[in-house]
Amino acid sequence: MTPPASEQILRDVRDDGTALDVVGIGNALVDVLSHEADDFVATHDLVKGAMTLIEPDRATQLYEAMGPGIEVSGGSAANTIAGVASFGGRAAYLGKVHDDQLGVVFAHDMRANGVVFRSPPAADGPPTGRCLIIVTPDAERTLNTYLGASAYFSPDDVDAELIELSRYTFLEGYLFDRPEAKAAYRTASEIAHGAGRKVALTLSDTFCVERHIDEWRPLVADQVDVLFANDAELRALYGIHLDHAVDRARDEVETTCVTLGPEGSLIVTSEGIVEVPPHPVDVVDTTGAGDLYAAGVLHGMAKGLPLAECGRLGSIAASAVIGHTGARPGQSLAQLA
Repeated sequence: MTPPASEQILRDVRDDGTALDVVGIGNALVDVLSHEADDFVATHDLVKGAMTLIEPDRATQLYEAMGPGIEVSGGSAANTIAGVASFGGRAAYLGKVHDDQLGVVFAHDMRANGVVFRSPPAADGPPTGRCLIIVTPDAERTLNTYLGASAYFSPDDVDAELIELSRYTFLEGYLFDRPEAKAAYRTASEIAHGAGRKVALTLSDTFCVERHIDEWRPLVADQVDVLFANDAELRALYGIHLDHAVDRARDEVETTCVTLGPEGSLIVTSEGIVEVPPHPVDVVDTTGAGDLYAAGVLHGMAKGLPLAECGRLGSIAASAVIGHTGARPGQSLAQLA
């Protein structure tokens, strides 16, 4: 019997002595997306455009109030890794799910996308997490997340072999809350650097930055080789104007990728700044734009492409996801590129 594509990828890497391109670590969630009017946000006292952590009862209440929607496996870093695989990259993912139906769905979807996913499901504890996403007519997305099992990712869940085999280990800022997750990130970073690999981090959200700023500044300066942020997140990290924040990032990080919405993005290194134009698209839903931008850039960097080309791939991937509803591209990114 022919093994699934994701299993064959890992066998090939072991056999030919090459590498995986990217392994991601983050909150393993199932996304539930629904289009709603602006008054839905006000009625349910949601923080528009932000990611809010919610408890099980709140998750049940919002889910019942939402109209017809789409349910798919997700999570920020999982979206990025699925994007790398869509480009044709060799990708893996680490995340904690429960031994329940949503956990099975998540694992199947990731493997079906060609991603190596072998994290064992938890037999006890909270159920698999889910993210309730409200998309309003202005294409803004409001995320309400019950983290469930995903938040309990710990050093014991770090797969050293996958990290050592991967050119880049990609860390999701949203997961950086519980002490065990923080310890897992430090463990993963040490393993990656010990194997001569690179570590990438996405800041994820300004609220994440504000919660963890005292820990993130030394983490970014000491352990991160590639930083992803939008302009607001980077300003929040350094507490200064964007131009000065870019200068700080240039001093501390090997490569910093700053998304600027409809104005494109910047890729910053000690040698200069590459200005990346946006890829034209009619915006339907901004969910996953930053996740897929990171997928394009990381795929290009893993292949050794020039930074301008890495940025172009990021713009293509972001445009592919914001042109329709959902956090995953509706077509092959390899074909688009």
